[in-house]
Amino acid sequence: MVNYHTLADFRVAHQSELDELFAQVLGVLSYHKLITLKRVMHDGTKIKAAAADKSFRRQATLKAHLEQARQQVAALSEANVEELSARKAAARKRALLDKQQRLEAALQEIEELKKNQAKQSEEEKDKDKAKEPRVSTTDSQARIMIGAKGAFGPAYNVQISTDAKAKIIVGVGISQCSSDSGELVAAVQRIEDNFKKNPEQMVVDAAYPTHDAIEAMAQKGIDLIGPLRDRKQTSFDSLKRRGIALQFYPQASSYNESTDSYTCPANNTLHFETEEKQKGLIKRRYRARAAQCRACPFQAQCCLGSKKGRSVLRQQKSEVVLAFEAKMKTEEAIKIYKERAGVAETPNAWIKDKFALRQFRLRGVVKVGIEAMWACLTYNISQWTRMCWQPQ
Repeated sequence: MVNYHTLADFRVAHQSELDELFAQVLGVLSYHKLITLKRVMHDGTKIKAAAADKSFRRQATLKAHLEQARQQVAALSEANVEELSARKAAARKRALLDKQQRLEAALQEIEELKKNQAKQSEEEKDKDKAKEPRVSTTDSQARIMIGAKGAFGPAYNVQISTDAKAKIIVGVGISQCSSDSGELVAAVQRIEDNFKKNPEQMVVDAAYPTHDAIEAMAQKGIDLIGPLRDRKQTSFDSLKRRGIALQFYPQASSYNESTDSYTCPANNTLHFETEEKQKGLIKRRYRARAAQCRACPFQAQCCLGSKKGRSVLRQQKSEVVLAFEAKMKTEEAIKIYKERAGVAETPNAWIKDKFALRQFRLRGVVKVGIEAMWACLTYNISQWTRMCWQPQ
């Protein structure tokens, strides 16, 4: 019998078949020459989660609610069942067990968030040290994100790749991160999984071309087009905590190119020590001799408590990043980038306005991904019908 329950079960029970159907439709569209992969525009859009703002709780509160739910389940099992019909008792128990499972899932998400926080750099820890992680009791995998008109709320970040030839969606993914900065490599991988080859060119907005992404696209032979944002200056909060005076911050040391060394404000020389390549940057560390720093009258203001001599980190952009910056100054790259919005944002508008998918009905990354895939599949079939299908 076709009813609400069979339809609801069907749309979440066939993920692998849905992925295969999506790939087959892409094959049909490629056959009709609506997909070329010569130029792919990529963008992300926030869609509300099936959770309320007030459903987010901290770990202590979740543990208290979980203990209360367990007590309620035990009390229901021990209650005088004759006072309730068997049907009502079973329904109440299902509801309590469902609540208990959601609270357990929320506590697991809290533990994952804490593990991720532990992996953050010292600078990021300083920024988030006052923030205790919270998760939703209704959709534990949703995250608070900033949406349209600056409104904050629980949502998922839907990542959509669109071929520029006929505005066909060639890849779709779900992210729990509000920022788009780390999503480009995963987007290219999804396209490769669908077509067994990479796009020739990716056009993205300013959030995507991080140094890591620029290096990764160069390794794959993909022409990346997108503006570089002005990166924020390094935070010096850690220097303040260590008691370093402003006149001894790294920028106060002068670099000598002929000797490849630094001279600190106390006139001590910092010699080259190590070099490391990371995130499209070449990081070179220079360090003074420990004996010089111990004998320096300004040690208390510069490196008090350090067993080694004072160090300075010099960061230089890699050749790949410098080449990308030069390319983005050309008229051709600027012209291509201006075409991005008209292509990349068209599927977003269709999905939200024509399909009314402004809030997910399902919960969790997997089910939300399936719901987004249904919408994108429908969009692609609509484009094929509009441009190619003719009644026989």
